[in-house]
Amino acid sequence: MAVTIADVARRAGTSAAVVSYVLNDGPRPVAEHTRARVLAAVRELGYRRNRAAAALRSGRSGLVGLVLPDTTNPYFAALGRYLETALIGAGKLTVTANSDYDAPRQSLAVDMLLTAQVEGVVVVSAGGPADPVARALAAGTPAVYVHHRPPGSDAPLIAGDNGAAIAAAVAHLREHGHTEIAFLAGPTDHGPVGERVAAWCAATGATEPLRCAYTRAAAAELFASLARDGRVPRALVAATDEQAIGLLAAAYADGIRIPDRLAVISCDGSPDASFTAPPLTVTRQPLRAMAERAVAILGGAGSPADPADPLPADLAVGRSCGCSSPSPDDHGDREQLQQPVAGMDRGELRGNPLVEHGAGEQHEGEADPQDEPE
Repeated sequence: MAVTIADVARRAGTSAAVVSYVLNDGPRPVAEHTRARVLAAVRELGYRRNRAAAALRSGRSGLVGLVLPDTTNPYFAALGRYLETALIGAGKLTVTANSDYDAPRQSLAVDMLLTAQVEGVVVVSAGGPADPVARALAAGTPAVYVHHRPPGSDAPLIAGDNGAAIAAAVAHLREHGHTEIAFLAGPTDHGPVGERVAAWCAATGATEPLRCAYTRAAAAELFASLARDGRVPRALVAATDEQAIGLLAAAYADGIRIPDRLAVISCDGSPDASFTAPPLTVTRQPLRAMAERAVAILGGAGSPADPADPLPADLAVGRSCGCSSPSPDDHGDREQLQQPVAGMDRGELRGNPLVEHGAGEQHEGEADPQDEPE
């Protein structure tokens, strides 16, 4: 038989109402010694709250909805992990939905989360004109965009400083003696990648980036084409880690050495970037800070960053840029999110030309996002 709140009250020597005040943190204060007895009784009896019933009584579900464009993408998976960790710290349970880069599906997911009485919504925009965060805010539910929001939206956004990140990447490649630095963008210049393209144009004076879909397979195919035509640049900044990993795999297949023949820096700093050969130099997005700020906003304890003052992204130096050794904190937060493959140590992983997911093949879920920004 399930343990009830009355059982907890009897064990603690108090009333069911007092137990409720402790478990719900109000509405009336409870003396610390009484609270301690109640919590001890909860642990001893193994009491578990009926979340649905508690939500009906209090109007608070304890749930926060998170909508990501692609939960299989390592960057979005890492971002989701940080958001979940921050929400757990705030006493909230994360309900995650995958929009699959589809704007109508994203809107439907947000509507379903609101119907489920979530206490907040976090969205990484899948693109398109719909503004589901604005709709959630209009319904009275705290909501925020992270990383990317629809064009024209003035809903709260938490993002890294893409302009400064690209400026740092270009400056670092110039320190290695490169004067012509290419940029690998996506099919379009929406969202954060558009900011990165604009920053590259401003830093180099160039106007025509290379373009391919935001997948490893597409980047590998583009590199093979450049190699056949003798058009491989000497230095390149990739808009996303997924594209950079595809480039590295294709270069290995063609016998083109990185960084001797091509120096590469990528953006995002997803966990997989630490386990390429050579290790990628990346402009690392401040995922932890982004997640913590987003959760603070949902809880009413923070405010969105001014678009002119986004969170800083740091340069994590690997070997793909031409440096002889990674910076001491190269792995940083990435190491906390990436566990070594069973039976292989880090040295073996770095000696493998391909990373865990395989760099040259198309993966399930990678066909549709080819026109969507990360």
